[in-house]
Amino acid sequence: MSAPSHEELIAQVRRGSTRLARRLRLERPADAMSLTKLAVLAHLRRWGAATPSELAAAERLQPQSLTRVIADLEAEGMLTRHRDERDGRQRVLEITPVGRLALAEDMDARDAWLEQAIEQERLTEIERQILYLAGVLMDRLSGLGSSAHQVRGVAHERGAEGEDPGLGEQQDD
Repeated sequence: MSAPSHEELIAQVRRGSTRLARRLRLERPADAMSLTKLAVLAHLRRWGAATPSELAAAERLQPQSLTRVIADLEAEGMLTRHRDERDGRQRVLEITPVGRLALAEDMDARDAWLEQAIEQERLTEIERQILYLAGVLMDRLSGLGSSAHQVRGVAHERGAEGEDPGLGEQQDD
């Protein structure tokens, strides 16, 4: 097999990641929480506490569109809201253990499907290692760009745990 051209590489990575993401979304239960709620929880899990404005910017949403989502998640006990120690005018959102559990449960069906698909394809050990490395590389690529760097800086300033819930440790973005 010869090395793919630059264009072929880009197209294959885009196609493969898009198709897999679409399939994984289809494996979510019909009564699963909304993708916006999932994105909010995943962001807080991955990057740590954030203000609603920081969250909206990182997820490329209008702050007004998050108002109901944040209120619902707070009412469901999945996140908490408290005053920012640095700026008392701001509110800071943090994920709760209930929110972490909801994220893990949301991933269960997708993880089960992915495990079954890998088994069904009878991937060799080398193919499994390549697939793992591809996941690591795609995760790295997904962290590039100005908004990701801004979010990372905010999370580190606030003392985020430094974990990668990028749905790596049992999460999904």
